[in-house]
Amino acid sequence: MPSVFIKTYGCQMNERDSEAVLAQLAARGYSRADSAAGADVILLNTCSVRDLAEQKAIGKMRALVGNALAHRPETVLGFFGCMAQSRGAELTTQVPGVRLVLGTQKSHHAGEHLDALLSGKTPDAIVVDTAAEPGSESAIRAHVDAGPGTAGITAFVSIMQGCNQHCTFCIVPFTRGEERSRGIDEIVAECRELVDRGVREVTLLGQIVTSYGRRTIPVRDDLSPFVQLLDAVHAIDGLERIRFASPHPKGYGDDLVEAYARLPKLCPSAHIPAQSGSDRILRAMHRGYTRDRFLEILGKLRRARPEIGIGTDLIVGFPGETEADFQETLTLVRQAEFDQAYLFKYSPRRDTPAASLPDQIPIPVIEERHARLFAAINEIGDLKYAALVGHTVRILVEGPSHRNASRLEGRTGCNKIVVFEGAARHIGRTMDVRIVRKGCFTLYGDPAVVGLDEN
Repeated sequence: MPSVFIKTYGCQMNERDSEAVLAQLAARGYSRADSAAGADVILLNTCSVRDLAEQKAIGKMRALVGNALAHRPETVLGFFGCMAQSRGAELTTQVPGVRLVLGTQKSHHAGEHLDALLSGKTPDAIVVDTAAEPGSESAIRAHVDAGPGTAGITAFVSIMQGCNQHCTFCIVPFTRGEERSRGIDEIVAECRELVDRGVREVTLLGQIVTSYGRRTIPVRDDLSPFVQLLDAVHAIDGLERIRFASPHPKGYGDDLVEAYARLPKLCPSAHIPAQSGSDRILRAMHRGYTRDRFLEILGKLRRARPEIGIGTDLIVGFPGETEADFQETLTLVRQAEFDQAYLFKYSPRRDTPAASLPDQIPIPVIEERHARLFAAINEIGDLKYAALVGHTVRILVEGPSHRNASRLEGRTGCNKIVVFEGAARHIGRTMDVRIVRKGCFTLYGDPAVVGLDEN
């Protein structure tokens, strides 16, 4: 029985793709390896959004190739995902020893390609498969399952592939292709199967998830295709929570805002990428909204669900960004009062318009601005988390804490992590916990009240 080790870098979509590959290989008799040491197959799945992620993955693979081939020359090493799509066959020359490169629309063929490579009939064979494949959006539906009730408490469900936005800084439309959406019935069936296996929360995934079905599913009763999907998933018995990622501000029509007030299973949480607070920079990024429109959306959401937690993505150092532009981003952060934010230092991506723009910002300037923005985000987050100390919050207990396996971890509806001392019987339950202290974007519950008001 061949063993496979997969290392994933990047976003939730990448995590979902890796899980689908693991499930596919498990169905073919492969076992999952906990580390690269001794694995028959070693695969890296990484994004192309930032150059740092690509360079990190290439460096990691070079180290793996050197170690694996020195001890087990028959080991098959490969890449899949966005970087594999972007770089294709050149990865086999950049990292000699790599024998498999699978593009974003081809990961469901991993099993057949690996079977052929491991057969030994062509020991020096290299497979590069990056061509577009119609219907591949429906191929990412397998989930890792070790038996009844072991699917986990939360699960990602891919509802679409691709992106039509073409932001000037982003390579995703080139690596993921145009938007292609699955049918509502197909997605609901997958979610229902997950609930039958013990899942209590699903996160619907798409590169711009709010664009779901806009070219293939008609508006009905003034509801966009995405809100129609939310309604259909909400009706599944046994499902307790619904999240989605990642949206675009342009997708927040009144029907979606109203869905937050109308659908109790839809978590009061929204991660809406702002990218910049400067209208001039937003135009250069081809984002399609203004600062005022972004703040208007946040206001509507907070009126619909006052307890909502709002996160964002921000890019520092986009070409041409002046100190005045950066100050606009700083003031947006303070005005929006984000609960959390992911900050990115701009790096040129080949084949994107921004890479050839004039006035590229020097790295020291980017670093200094990033530090100031990071400090502002932390200051606001610290106040928001401190305000919850002494209050009781409702969490879905997901399992052991990622940092301390002797404790349990859950999330509030507004997407704040809560760590507490509990028992295995609490996993999978929705329960109330009193917050006694805060850490860095983490809350800690009082074990004395664990178990109160459980469902």
